[in-house]
Amino acid sequence: MSKRILHVVTNVAHYADPDEPTGLWLSELTHAYDLFEARGYEQQIASPKGGRAPLEPRALKWPLLDRSAKAWLDDPARMALLAETIPARDIDAAQFDAIYFTGGHAVMWDFPNDETLQGLTRSIWEQGGIVSSVCHGYCGLLHVRLSDGRLLVAGRRVTGFAWAEEILAGVAGKVPYNAEAEMKKAGALYEKALLPNLPFAVADGRLVTGQNPFSARLTAEKIAALL
Repeated sequence: MSKRILHVVTNVAHYADPDEPTGLWLSELTHAYDLFEARGYEQQIASPKGGRAPLEPRALKWPLLDRSAKAWLDDPARMALLAETIPARDIDAAQFDAIYFTGGHAVMWDFPNDETLQGLTRSIWEQGGIVSSVCHGYCGLLHVRLSDGRLLVAGRRVTGFAWAEEILAGVAGKVPYNAEAEMKKAGALYEKALLPNLPFAVADGRLVTGQNPFSARLTAEKIAALL
């Protein structure tokens, strides 16, 4: 049977200020999706509410808009996948071998406290599947508790968008919390690259995380190696 991957994307379109747009960082999805597709894996894209996944405008401009993301923008069938994402409540965790949380600052609002996403993550983990994220996607792992009450990330090696990268991006004053600090509070063994914005990913058993948008392919490669 083909391996099955569940991608999770955001429904949030702006920061706390409605005039400050954000959304999915497109290449964090496309690099992984393209790699998995090349390996013949089945894939679905879900979001907390279903329906449209807004896109982060900054990721759609030079030099951040790369070949993979541009190919998606130019493909109506691909973009339809992001216009009609599946509601998380309609997903059967038993059908998936891995869950992959994409990023973009928007996920800081709708991923962490979504009980449906937490339940899907717990189920996939406890049935022996892979739990993974890239960049801000690790916010979706912050509050996931296993059936024994332990936090999934406690005592495990994890990476994700660093506070230094928030400062360099000029949005440290706009984000609702310091994700790196919150991950450490949850007991995760947080790691990052020596310098900001370098590709970096960590695999701690079946928990695979990537640091920033430039880490999506590396993260996907580690997931594929485990599958």
